[in-house]
Amino acid sequence: MIEISKKSTKIVIQDSNKKGLIFDTSTWEVQLDGYDVNHPGEYEKSSILLEVKEYSEILFYNFLIDGKHLVIVTSDSFELKEEILSFFWDVDILVITGSKDAAKVFENIEAKLVVPYGEWKELFLTTLGQHTEEVDSYKVKAEFALDATEFVNLK
Repeated sequence: MIEISKKSTKIVIQDSNKKGLIFDTSTWEVQLDGYDVNHPGEYEKSSILLEVKEYSEILFYNFLIDGKHLVIVTSDSFELKEEILSFFWDVDILVITGSKDAAKVFENIEAKLVVPYGEWKELFLTTLGQHTEEVDSYKVKAEFALDATEFVNLK
């Protein structure tokens, strides 16, 4: 089970062992179980795998946590080319900056669960026709629907 919550500017994602990652939405910094990840490469800590890719001077994060692929997109100001789209293979959970341009990115990734963040997250949700209630935290179900995307609006 994966739990996603927000504390101030930080999105906290924990696995069933309470290990996980913290994504600071104000600085775009990621901590993997207490370890700062700020360079491209492959990492493994506390049974969580992470690949970090730099593209257009932006870091993109692809985690394997409790058998689910989780991707963090920190910016919407990049060109969608095959080089970066191939990094977003089989995304279960997408944490993405909320904006109209990010909606275009989402449409090319096709994630099963989407968690927008930032001051424009309401615009992102509205652009996609979503009107979800804000929640303090969200527990990811064991299996996702095959034909629908679920949206989570963290407070």
